[in-house]
Amino acid sequence: MDTILSKVEELSGENLYACYQCGKCSAGCPMVEQMDFLPNQIILLIIRGDNSVVESKTPWVCAQCYQCGVRCPKNVDITKIMEALRLLKLRKNVDYIKISGMKKNLPQIAVVSASRKYTG
Repeated sequence: MDTILSKVEELSGENLYACYQCGKCSAGCPMVEQMDFLPNQIILLIIRGDNSVVESKTPWVCAQCYQCGVRCPKNVDITKIMEALRLLKLRKNVDYIKISGMKKNLPQIAVVSASRKYTG
């Protein structure tokens, strides 16, 4: 049985058990004000097997600035973990909009952008 931990570790190539929750990643994150969970909390939730972490907005807010990985004393690359969570969400193939039901007079760039963001 694949757990969220095994999926994230496989996709990211990171050992989440290396994190000992010092919080340096969260202290240096420039986007932490916008996150619903701090980066170190995301790791803890994954280790605990909490699948709701995939629905969190934190992986999408992550700026991929690598500030967290630079500060980590155990060299855990949290940006790879955030990318793995985004991939898990995208792999669900959930369509949030129906292209066929859209208005006909929308700008093409809006339709293309929405189809990339909201369809699986």
